[in-house]
Amino acid sequence: MKIAVCIKQVVTREWQLRVNDSKSWIRDQDATFELNEPDAYALEEGLRLKEKHGGEVVVCSAGPARAAQVLREALARGADRAIHVESDTFAAADAFVVAEALAAAMRDENFDLVMTGLQSDDQGFGQVGVVLAEKLGMPHATIIMAVEATPSTGSGQAPPSLRVKRELEGGWFQWMTLPMPALLTIQSGINQLRYATLKGIMAAKKKEIRKVAAPAAGTPAQRILSVSFPEKGKKTQMLSGSPSEAAKALVQKLRDEMRVIQ
Repeated sequence: MKIAVCIKQVVTREWQLRVNDSKSWIRDQDATFELNEPDAYALEEGLRLKEKHGGEVVVCSAGPARAAQVLREALARGADRAIHVESDTFAAADAFVVAEALAAAMRDENFDLVMTGLQSDDQGFGQVGVVLAEKLGMPHATIIMAVEATPSTGSGQAPPSLRVKRELEGGWFQWMTLPMPALLTIQSGINQLRYATLKGIMAAKKKEIRKVAAPAAGTPAQRILSVSFPEKGKKTQMLSGSPSEAAKALVQKLRDEMRVIQ
């Protein structure tokens, strides 16, 4: 199987966020960065499929020059090679611009399977994967919790396919089958992550990172108008009616608004 895993570099969760002067994004000049956590689970799943079925895992990223850090990390964990679409504009670009850049770099590779994390830890829109599937003309499935691949075994045999487990709301799951090539967005917690060994880190230095020029910037489908920190405040709401009516209203708010119970 020829597997692509799309990864993103994001600021570390421990870093103290600061908004830039234009209040359009964070001020990341002095930030520390790491591999986006959902993408790490996608990478691990790709490596496990490769170990089971053979083939190669190619990590792809659209980001500034510093994104090479997470590409090297992915190579150290076991990926075979990397593709880097390099441009500073991708740091805060919308999903449509990023997906178009990735699709242009990946289209000629003819991947059997493309995987992304469900969403990024910074913007969290969960859109790049599904937009990328449309750009590549692939069927896709989202919020994946398990993957069972059946590669083609030769001429005259059944075509390659995937059986995947999707997470739904309310504790429900859905199993579905789709043909390959396909794209999956992977939910965090699908597997147990591995970490780079010293041997892997040394081997990564010799692996290829192919740099690809960013395509001409298209018109963003959305843009960030303003970034700000949540304002802290206190609010009290009185529930009227009989004790039973107030209890029902409280349970409804805890379930539908606060989402602390199901």
